[in-house]
Amino acid sequence: MLGLKKIISAKQTKETDTHTINQEGISSLDLMERASVAFVCAIENNIFKNQKIAVVCGIGNNGGDGFAIARILQAKGYYVEIVLIKINNNLSLDCKTNFNKLTKVTIIASEDDVFDFLKYDIIIDAIFGTGLSRKVEGLAAKFIQHINDAKKHVISVDIPSGFYCDKLPDSNFIVKSDLTISFQRPKRSFFFQESNQYIKDWKVIDIGLDENFIQQQPTNIFVLDSAITKSVKKREKHAHKGTFGHSLIIAGSYGKIGAAVLASKACLKAGTGLLTTYIPKCGYEILQISTPEAMCLTDKKKTYISKLPDISSYNSIGIGPGLGKNTLTKEVLKQLFKSIKVPLVLDADALNIISENRELIDNIPKNSILTPHPKEFKRLVGPWKTTEECFKKQKHFAKEHKCIVVLKGANTCVCNLEGTLFFNTSGNPGMATGGSGDVLTGIITGLLAQGYLPLKAALIGVYFHGKAGDDATKQKGENALIASDIINYLKIENE
Repeated sequence: MLGLKKIISAKQTKETDTHTINQEGISSLDLMERASVAFVCAIENNIFKNQKIAVVCGIGNNGGDGFAIARILQAKGYYVEIVLIKINNNLSLDCKTNFNKLTKVTIIASEDDVFDFLKYDIIIDAIFGTGLSRKVEGLAAKFIQHINDAKKHVISVDIPSGFYCDKLPDSNFIVKSDLTISFQRPKRSFFFQESNQYIKDWKVIDIGLDENFIQQQPTNIFVLDSAITKSVKKREKHAHKGTFGHSLIIAGSYGKIGAAVLASKACLKAGTGLLTTYIPKCGYEILQISTPEAMCLTDKKKTYISKLPDISSYNSIGIGPGLGKNTLTKEVLKQLFKSIKVPLVLDADALNIISENRELIDNIPKNSILTPHPKEFKRLVGPWKTTEECFKKQKHFAKEHKCIVVLKGANTCVCNLEGTLFFNTSGNPGMATGGSGDVLTGIITGLLAQGYLPLKAALIGVYFHGKAGDDATKQKGENALIASDIINYLKIENE
């Protein structure tokens, strides 16, 4: 879908490994070596020859990866000590083969055995992989705790040991990884909020698994990454402003005209040909001075929106940033739902009005794009206990009301009308700042005016919103980042 990559389960990953081995006529050991070489290449910029590295391996294929990684690092001149957490004698065949290629391994076979992780600068975690399906206990649990207590820089192979690939964590004995190098795809569980304490950062490396086979697997979860940039339209030489549509932003109330300004600037930067912003009278001078590229219409009321303007000439409408919840403003939203015939973005107070007036939910125009943050979404659908439950509510809401739900946050999740999830990979914690959501509303509204279908507009908007935040952070830092920086660094183009 749209050239985006599917996220597959542990079972599907194992099937892909087997298919790749058979398709290429290689051995499973060859594939393990390929993955291990790719892992070392991925971490070499993070490590130095004067650092002491401990590679901690289990008895399965993840441990086999660890042994191969240790051997490759040693051959490159790194100081590496190797540890086997031998929970039983049943080493997998490939694990045993790579174990036998090493000359010195410290074997931990009893809870009475000790290993001092404090002596090392880096710990490479290769105890358990994606095949783990139950809680870690006994010897392995004890040494996972030792790794966490050492508070060293931890790099996990494919997945933090003790962490599940497809479901929520249910144990205290999970490696807390600073960097996880995931093979071919991120794991579904990486996108759970509950993963935060175990996965500070992750990176995906290509180990040459059969991509066509992966894309044929049945799943409704995708990664939203740079592949979406290929969907950005290139402008024709003789195009003019009318070619790229006319957007309408309805936003602002007394004290919150800044939200209208941010949404307007972002809409223009997203490429809309023309923009009209409809605001209360109190914001007229502010908008005209701050955003001269936008046309400005004002409501008859000074401090809030009381009447729906003529919407017949617009190609897209965004409503909500800084809107307020005045009784007459609520009526405006009701009228908009009845009369709109173009794509619609609903954000902020537009969503809060819907939450407080439940009869409006069933009148949300089909294919509308809702962009709630978690608290706004909770007001719409009620509370949840886990991230997994939240995603279920998101899918149910999108399917029931025939809309696209953009649930903002770390790895913003976009859900389409069929319940397919797209997890964004751009963005950073610095974007958790007032006005960031207003910027996203403006971006998506601007894309819709240019003729992008709602799902594509949402996906392109979310990815480039995050990318602009990443580019801004490189210069500003996370703590200093403000919403205007995201607009200034926004650059939507086909890459």
